[in-house]
Amino acid sequence: MTTTMNVLVLHGPNLNLTGFREPELYGKKPLADIDADIQRLAAELSIDVRILQSNHEGVLIDTIQEHRKWANAIIINPAALTHYSYALRDALVSVRLPVIEVHLSNVHAREEFRRHSVVAPITIGQIVGLGDQGYLLALRALRATETVTP
Repeated sequence: MTTTMNVLVLHGPNLNLTGFREPELYGKKPLADIDADIQRLAAELSIDVRILQSNHEGVLIDTIQEHRKWANAIIINPAALTHYSYALRDALVSVRLPVIEVHLSNVHAREEFRRHSVVAPITIGQIVGLGDQGYLLALRALRATETVTP
């Protein structure tokens, strides 16, 4: 029998416009549909997910801290906060949970400033450029490696 795993999924600034904003980079699927796909796969994998999108750094940090005892892992697309938010990075470190960083576009093939992540060095992995499938791959990776905290 597979144990239930609790995973917090966070979407950063402007991802609420996914499907509308630059679809050639971020895809045509709205965030609500991406979240539904995450929920569906999570149920199949016996993973309980809580999903939040926020345009506000403090809300993301508060959510990370509030879920530190509930979650076994975090999947995060920090969006633009990726490149400069030491506060978000520190929040992720402070809760001592495995973190997977996801980006819809291939940030390494874009503008120079997008190629640097202050979050990546504290993650167990980074998935970029695979669109909304990145979130699903992250869920599968967490389940396959049984990356849970005691």
